[in-house]
Amino acid sequence: MTKYRTVVVEEGGRLNNYAIEPEMYVDTVSRTGWTPYAELVNGRLAMIGFVALIATEALLGQSLIGWLTSL
Repeated sequence: MTKYRTVVVEEGGRLNNYAIEPEMYVDTVSRTGWTPYAELVNGRLAMIGFVALIATEALLGQSLIGWLTSL
């Protein structure tokens, strides 16, 4: 597909350049529900949560359950 650039010269001799419009597309892949993409994101968030739990327990010196009951 050939893209055209439009050029217009006004009465005063000034040049107006119009930008090339980008091609529009529609993403047909569903990003909601039980999709592989959703499971990938869910797994990554679970790994981040698990590492945060281990870091919290190491930093506080007690388990998460013990820390929550002491509140």
